[in-house]
Amino acid sequence: MLSKKTVAVGLVTMLLSATASAADYTVAQNNKTFKKGGEKVENMTIQAGDTVHFKNEDPFFHNIFSLSDLKTFDLGSYPAGESKAVTFDEPGEAEIECAIHPEMYMVIEVQ
Repeated sequence: MLSKKTVAVGLVTMLLSATASAADYTVAQNNKTFKKGGEKVENMTIQAGDTVHFKNEDPFFHNIFSLSDLKTFDLGSYPAGESKAVTFDEPGEAEIECAIHPEMYMVIEVQ
């Protein structure tokens, strides 16, 4: 039979491992497109628990949002140089758009 201390240590180790494995990604808004690593991105695959930072690199406002069942959010309008983050906790697919620039569209697949 395991002691309460052994079980507690195991749970803490599992939680720390899950947190440590989460990644951060930056997706820029540049020239009215989504870009990752300087290249246009329309599809992106991440893991559950990962965070995506949406950074505005244009000289005008963007308003990034998703109405997807996986993750519904609206980051509001924000100016050049600002970044806002979204953590994707569950597997699925999220369609990401800009409320100001309808041509901006990408899909994030969370595994």
